[in-house]
Amino acid sequence: MGCVYGKGFGYAKTVKHTPGYEDPIVLASVTSFTVSEVEALYELFKKLSHSIIKDGLIHKEEFQLALFRNSNKKNLFADRIFDLFDVKRNGVIEFGEFVRSLSIFHPDTPAAEKITFAFRLYDLRNTGYIEREELKEMVLALFNESELSLSDDVVQQIVDHTFSQADTKGDGKIDPDEWKEFVVKNPTLLKNMTLPYLKDITLAFPSFVMNSEVNDDEIM
Repeated sequence: MGCVYGKGFGYAKTVKHTPGYEDPIVLASVTSFTVSEVEALYELFKKLSHSIIKDGLIHKEEFQLALFRNSNKKNLFADRIFDLFDVKRNGVIEFGEFVRSLSIFHPDTPAAEKITFAFRLYDLRNTGYIEREELKEMVLALFNESELSLSDDVVQQIVDHTFSQADTKGDGKIDPDEWKEFVVKNPTLLKNMTLPYLKDITLAFPSFVMNSEVNDDEIM
């Protein structure tokens, strides 16, 4: 809940926020977004969280709809992104989770954070390692998402080549340190971990930003 004081009046009007709402100043202090950008993201979040189920939370169907314009399309990549955004593991994405997770894809977010997030993305079983079958599943999902079809042989070649370079210990799995070394040598792997338009997110909601009551300097 938040309060807005009417100009010239001695009372406050209660503003109802979505479940899991967090103060923009707090979120800006722990992410790569400015206060104005967080406020703009709140407008986007409200649109997404009311696209199917009007409860102020983003459900998986709404997440799918935002990514593919189709709430029924199944994709392992989208499922993994949703699962990682759903920090509380309660089947929905709250506003605070949305901003904190989306910040990973901001151009100004350190590469180390992107590397860690990407590792978790591929670690489908949450074992702390990336195994061959997990990598194969994700490669297939990524190519399906881009509507490219590859034969099993080509996919297997990609998996084998990746493990020949990344699995330096030769134990049949890739641990976080091996993954970091591999990505540092192959920075293009982080290409999908950066969304350039996030630096200009306020342009999508200029009227809202102009009416913002918070100055970004307040969090400095």
